[in-house]
Amino acid sequence: MSASTVHLHYDVHDGDGPYLLLVHGILSSRAQWLPNLATLSTVARPVVVELFGHGRSPSPEEPEAYTPAHYVREFERIREDLGAERWFVLGQSLGAALTLRYVLDHPERVIAHVFTNSNSALADNEWVARVRPGLEAQALRLAVDGRRVFDDHPLNPARGKRLSPELRAAFEADVALLDPGGVAKTGLYIVLASPVRTRIGENCVPSLLVFGERETRFAEHAAFAEAHMPMLRVARLDGGHAVNIDAAQQFNEAVVAFLRGTLVAGPDA
Repeated sequence: MSASTVHLHYDVHDGDGPYLLLVHGILSSRAQWLPNLATLSTVARPVVVELFGHGRSPSPEEPEAYTPAHYVREFERIREDLGAERWFVLGQSLGAALTLRYVLDHPERVIAHVFTNSNSALADNEWVARVRPGLEAQALRLAVDGRRVFDDHPLNPARGKRLSPELRAAFEADVALLDPGGVAKTGLYIVLASPVRTRIGENCVPSLLVFGERETRFAEHAAFAEAHMPMLRVARLDGGHAVNIDAAQQFNEAVVAFLRGTLVAGPDA
């Protein structure tokens, strides 16, 4: 089966306004957005996708399916399926690296873009070289140990310390759906190819970075984006890598205000 014949799973939620594409990070799922959907629905119609190898999406065998370029094509396919001329886009962690690439490749299709802490999105060549051995080792572990790797993985979202019982249960159910092979390919073929650091100067779409300041390792990336990315605003919140969960109310307020503002300002503002 070729990469072009397998497609991402997505759920469309009720709401008022344009469609809003939401893309989670590695090891997460559609549960990532549970603390946000109700508020975001007041200004948009959320469209929640799940990465290949995650949640309800398939796990293609072909490495090409896991490349950022294929994800960009998939996002365009979803937009066309929905009949949307333009939409909002929101990415979290690795999902932010993918939405940034989509926005840079198809700015004419995006009303506004929101993204959160994403070390991979704004990484330099040294970062890629530094993480490559770990991702290759992870792929080997997944091939040998399978799902056991997820139990103590630092990015396992169900291990979060500030989760409500309902959100923890949703994450636990979705972690059970992770495919070891799909996650291994995600690390090898998306993470290592995801940086867009050298391209952010091309941005021509109103953008908001919601920076969870408790993840101090992202501070340099946030400063770089603020200095080099046109049309970017930065909202700094008291949260960590999963800022949309850690500071859900403040995240929701910042994102809704930003999206609503872009609609009021219009495309030529």
